[in-house]
Amino acid sequence: MHPEIERVTKAIVGRSRDSRRDYLDMLDKTQDLSPAASCLSCSNMAHVVAASPKEDKQSIAQHQAKNIGIVTSYNDMLSAHQPFVDYPDFIKRIAREQHATAQVAGGVPAMCDGVTQGQPGMELSLFSRDVIAMATAVSLTHNVFDAVVCLGVCDKIVPGMLIGALQFGHLPTVFIPAGPMPSGISNPEKARVRQQFALGEIDEIALFEAESASYHSAGTCTFYGTANTNQMMMELLGLQLPSTAFVNTGTALRDQLTQLSVEKLLSAPKLADIITEHSIVNAIVGLLATGGSTNHTLHILAIARAAGILTSWRDIAELSAVVPLLARVYPNGTGDVNHFRDAGGLAFIVNELKENGLLHDGLKNVMGAGLDDYTREAKSDEAGKLSWAAPTTLSRDTDILTSVKNAFSEEGGIALVEGNLGSAIVKVSAVKSEFQQISAPCRVFHSQQAVSKAFQAGELDRDLVVVLRHQGPAANGMPELHKLTPALAALQDKGYKVALVTDGRMSGASGKILAAIHVTPEASRGGLIARLKDGDILTIDATKRLLKVELNEAEIAERVEAGSPLEPQTLGRNLFAKARDIVGDADHGASILF
Repeated sequence: MHPEIERVTKAIVGRSRDSRRDYLDMLDKTQDLSPAASCLSCSNMAHVVAASPKEDKQSIAQHQAKNIGIVTSYNDMLSAHQPFVDYPDFIKRIAREQHATAQVAGGVPAMCDGVTQGQPGMELSLFSRDVIAMATAVSLTHNVFDAVVCLGVCDKIVPGMLIGALQFGHLPTVFIPAGPMPSGISNPEKARVRQQFALGEIDEIALFEAESASYHSAGTCTFYGTANTNQMMMELLGLQLPSTAFVNTGTALRDQLTQLSVEKLLSAPKLADIITEHSIVNAIVGLLATGGSTNHTLHILAIARAAGILTSWRDIAELSAVVPLLARVYPNGTGDVNHFRDAGGLAFIVNELKENGLLHDGLKNVMGAGLDDYTREAKSDEAGKLSWAAPTTLSRDTDILTSVKNAFSEEGGIALVEGNLGSAIVKVSAVKSEFQQISAPCRVFHSQQAVSKAFQAGELDRDLVVVLRHQGPAANGMPELHKLTPALAALQDKGYKVALVTDGRMSGASGKILAAIHVTPEASRGGLIARLKDGDILTIDATKRLLKVELNEAEIAERVEAGSPLEPQTLGRNLFAKARDIVGDADHGASILF
């Protein structure tokens, strides 16, 4: 093992000793009550099996076989989740073939950040993760299940399901995705059209045609954003089968992997034995090596806390210093996740990281134990039989995947910047080295709409740092601010040095603009970002890990904090007022649960 990986892991184990023990003690108490078949009354159990097929009723009621609880995020508005419509019946059939039973335990909400970008609904997006966690717990709290299948893919859904399932960590759990859609128009072409629209060079009809050519069928969006970073994370944690992340939806191989997932679940270790300090470190290493979504600097911390494991941005930064960047997938490159898969995918990534001592091996997972299975790609032969290839040791496209020896960068894709403005996350994997530092006057805004208006008026045509504040979790739920990307990218393409500083989030699709995001403390909780004025000189240096404003302490003390503008709490936002009051800071996972 790389000594720094070992050191960081030992530090996490040490600081988590008490909280991890408390979590495991809670599971012991839960285990004593599970499964409930032996303690439910006849009336209770009659409700459980009332709607079950005759062949399942006796098996479930008398606990003659394992009963799988399915938690699903199906809806037919999300392309990534629409394929789940048929999964429960398929899983039930496979379970019966394995002399088990399965029931849909419940459903969780699944909103699409692609729909709510720049809209009021985005203010509910991050909070939906914790709602999903609670909905997962509600689904499983009937306490009649011996194992769990989670059907989820996208941004907040997978982290939320895992946080909820960890309350039932005494049960084996497997995650089954639906796979990406086939490639449409290239992601660089899509970005180019968006910039053209931001500059007023094309109309909405042309923009919609391009967007529809990109998002064109059932399946996950193909860029390497939060949804696909989720899939990487679940494989690195050992909660999905190898190769399940990026096999296209609707294919024979997809069905074969779903079938095997159910079969493996029936003999899998319990969830708490898979989610450990060591597997959490593996997930962080995977995030850094692939240049994944910055949203996971929130999600991994929240997931870890749900399992009694205390991680921090500092851990991510220290690991990033020794984990090389091995993948370039849009927005960090030109290829999408289908190209990434065809180049060798996660099997290649896991093999490279394992062989260079950057992953903990020998851990329990749904395949059994160890990483060897995760270095092999799944194949479907002409007879429809599932098989596994030899370990994937060579990249089939070195523009997309490279070795540790020839890494795209010696450090990982995410950096922690700090200074008198607080702490923030920068996704460096998508930003060219010449754009990773800036010192320039700032222009302060309180909404994306105000930034867009100033851009359209030509007021931003200069070197500057755009500051967008009161976008943190306590202010308005920490919405993604991806709508800013086309305008800021257009300014950079004009030759200006530009950057963004915000206590909000950027999408997993955030690209070539230097952005210090998740600024903590946020403006609504006394952060210095609330005292900035137009013209203040801000410095962001991703290489020196620096974030500061050129003000002395006396000048700062004289400043008055700018309040957050009040907005109508429409579209359900009023129901989350209490959540905004109690939510944790971004550097603790921005959760209302921990």
